[in-house]
Amino acid sequence: MRDILPVIAPWYRAGLPFGLATVVATSRSAPRDPGAAMAVGPDDEVVGSVSGGCVEGAVFELAREVVASGEARLETFGYSDEDAFAVGLTCGGEITLLVRPVTARSDPAFGEVAESVAAGRPVTVATVTDGPAPRGATLAAWPDQVRGTLGAPGLDVAVTADARGELALGVTGLRHYGPHGERREDAVGVFLHSFAPPPRMLVFGAIDYAAAVARIGDFLGYRVTVCDARPVFATPKRFPEGVEVIVDWPHRYLSGTDTDERTVICVLTHDPKFDVPLLEEALRRPAAYIGAMGSRRTHDERMRRLAESGLGEGELARLRSPVGLDLGARTPEEVAVSVAAEIVALRWGGSGTPLTATAGAIHPRGARATSPRR
Repeated sequence: MRDILPVIAPWYRAGLPFGLATVVATSRSAPRDPGAAMAVGPDDEVVGSVSGGCVEGAVFELAREVVASGEARLETFGYSDEDAFAVGLTCGGEITLLVRPVTARSDPAFGEVAESVAAGRPVTVATVTDGPAPRGATLAAWPDQVRGTLGAPGLDVAVTADARGELALGVTGLRHYGPHGERREDAVGVFLHSFAPPPRMLVFGAIDYAAAVARIGDFLGYRVTVCDARPVFATPKRFPEGVEVIVDWPHRYLSGTDTDERTVICVLTHDPKFDVPLLEEALRRPAAYIGAMGSRRTHDERMRRLAESGLGEGELARLRSPVGLDLGARTPEEVAVSVAAEIVALRWGGSGTPLTATAGAIHPRGARATSPRR
């Protein structure tokens, strides 16, 4: 959804109705996660994808139909021998889509939501999928305000509380309630789509490897900052457009910067006077990933110094060093792929083992993480 908003927001502002299909539930080897979206707008223009191509043709027709009728629809697509290559999923998975018309009347908060997402302001959109409530009704919840209604005051109150909780975690998913917001009932399905600000990637050490890591971090959806104490190296022209470049002592910058459980910290300074005090600070604060570049000899010496600084075994165990997966990488770009692969594997609980050497589901059920572009 985040990726298609720059296209569909102008449709909304121009008063042009469009059909919006959103993945609200999946099972088995579904090709896209909940929150993936596709829109059909003026002149049958299509943006986005809900299945990587498997069912887009059928969804295109559904989107046109809901715009014409003004009624939202809930549809499930799965695999069968008869229709797998027509409107089914050849991967063997199953996806459930909510397809709804979007107009200023049906979704009065859509424009404000789009502006918030573009500005990095957190918001969760709750949409009724099924049950005794108006299908397609939406409620937008920010940390400090609410817009819209799902049709019942009690339902609005319960969903708003859950939406803000999920927003704090950056989680997107389907929840169920009673008709008036009762939490132990499942009559009403509500899809909570969280638009948390992109997670941060903090890269320390303005070297050629940092430029490659910053580039792939930006590609993965992180808000990337590069920090180095040496102004001759920490110059914006050496890094991709959109990457923030800071001249400061790394540990001092980190001590004054907020991090959370989604933050990625890559220490590429390769110099004890920078990386030891920096890692002392990093290992004592929340972060999803803390990796440090260096040889095994450098790693052993670094760990000795960190232990002498008072860090405990649990804190030291958080350090991923030497950084990255064993890909045989040599160039800065290859090393960046290695680092990114380790970050992704840690986020989703992957083993890093080639899929040809594994068995069972490629995407295990129950895996949960906060995806940057969710």
